[in-house]
Amino acid sequence: MAKGYKESEIRQKLVEVLQDSKTGLSGVEISEKLGINRMTMTKYLNVFAAEGLVQQKNIGNVNLWFVEEGTEQFSFPQDYFKVKTKYLEALMSVSSHQVVNLIRNCIHSGAATPKIMTEIIAPAIDSIEDLYQQGKIGKSEQKFLNWLISQSIQITNVIHAEENPQKNVILISADTKNMLYSETAAVSFRFNEWKVFNLGDMSDAIDVLLDLDLQKLLGKVWKQKNSIMIIVVFSSSEDGFKFFSEAINMIKEKSGKRLHLVLCSKLKKKTTAKADLIAENLEDVLQWSQTTYESFAKL
Repeated sequence: MAKGYKESEIRQKLVEVLQDSKTGLSGVEISEKLGINRMTMTKYLNVFAAEGLVQQKNIGNVNLWFVEEGTEQFSFPQDYFKVKTKYLEALMSVSSHQVVNLIRNCIHSGAATPKIMTEIIAPAIDSIEDLYQQGKIGKSEQKFLNWLISQSIQITNVIHAEENPQKNVILISADTKNMLYSETAAVSFRFNEWKVFNLGDMSDAIDVLLDLDLQKLLGKVWKQKNSIMIIVVFSSSEDGFKFFSEAINMIKEKSGKRLHLVLCSKLKKKTTAKADLIAENLEDVLQWSQTTYESFAKL
């Protein structure tokens, strides 16, 4: 790493020098200001450009670098609440550019991606649902705002995440209302080194042969014996929980202790469905899954 700098430090210094320049800076000027070898700086500029942090413009015979409009630095963990508020405000103002930029800025500021999901994205999903239930927004607006949330989640796809073959998770949404939660969970698990299989909305797969269908999928994606598989089901109804838990518990009887079932929902009434964990929020699911893996790894 250049002069002992971490990548996050280079990002911050780069944003600072570019924001101070209204006319942009050349690669040579940036290298001199940061005290970093020109070839090394060029490599980082190309990486940061791919991530959307900076952009290059040809002005005359000179290539100049600019920081993307709306870029700002945050300080974590103290700024999670600040960004959560700004993110919801951006959603309600229907500012797609600002919504995506806030999450991009969090990434560039060194926020842990799972924390972005649990501290910013998940609360926003809850807030939009509450506003709809209270009649403060209509169905069309709710769907559009959820689409904006999904768009901001997708920018994490450009970031590489390590994968531990011993940690496997299947995510199922029992209805369309929980698709965003399973999408948020997929990102959170991926950046906690889990191998993720997100099946999305499985409401159209509800039939008596579901256990056999899932068994075939498990046979294809879960082949390593020295590993665990956690199946997480998100549902808005007791019926959804009961159906999927019954099907998955039938598979568990054949798969032994390496397969676990988690049910996640904000149902007001306690579910009677059987599972290894019944949780109300994603953070509890992530913590329990990690603890379960650590216990398995010690065996």
